[in-house]
Amino acid sequence: MNKKSHIFLVEDDLSFGAVLKSYLEINEYDVTWVDDGKYAVDRFRNGNFELCILDVMLPNVDGFTIATEIRKTDQKVPIIFLTAKALKEDIMKGYNIGADDYITKPFDTDILLFKIKAVINRQGENANKEVSEFEIGGYKFDYNLRQISFEGNVQKMSPKEADLLKLLCEHKNELLSRQTALNKIWGEDGYFTARSMDVFITKLRKYLSADSSIEIKNIHGSGFLLEIKV
Repeated sequence: MNKKSHIFLVEDDLSFGAVLKSYLEINEYDVTWVDDGKYAVDRFRNGNFELCILDVMLPNVDGFTIATEIRKTDQKVPIIFLTAKALKEDIMKGYNIGADDYITKPFDTDILLFKIKAVINRQGENANKEVSEFEIGGYKFDYNLRQISFEGNVQKMSPKEADLLKLLCEHKNELLSRQTALNKIWGEDGYFTARSMDVFITKLRKYLSADSSIEIKNIHGSGFLLEIKV
């Protein structure tokens, strides 16, 4: 018998929350439901979940704040936001925090179920194929050895340099948010850690400077983009 995936649901609408919880349980998921944001982080930390579904507008503590705290504890658990608003700023904020998907109410529950299955399956596939070697333009990057090589020249790297470059490689040609990088590598999103990360980005640019097709772009106010020009 296959183990049921455990979903963490935070939704303050009691009627909707009860219906959604029942629907997910009918479809073979275990569900822990919290109806007040102030209890959510502690409940998450005391559980073991494969997916979080967070309403954005909650009493006391909103869904974005909950997700930020969750990311400090668990960098990999998928997060789906539910919202009654479809504002571009909110959607961008959700993805910058590290959301896997964003669903606007009202929605088709079958679509939600499809998204849940897709996210959990993708998470399982990623867990089974942890990549440690990358090609970056003309460079070869070995994360386990913490080194990059270019035309026979090898550059050793510090652990945080290697962690940051790996994260950039995993988001190659797409935005890596500052918040995601800071929480994943430094464990916090603060002023001094942000300045420290900027120093590491500068070092990585220097390490990769021999290949003009590679650029680490600073996306103002959002994060970084490792761009490989073809």
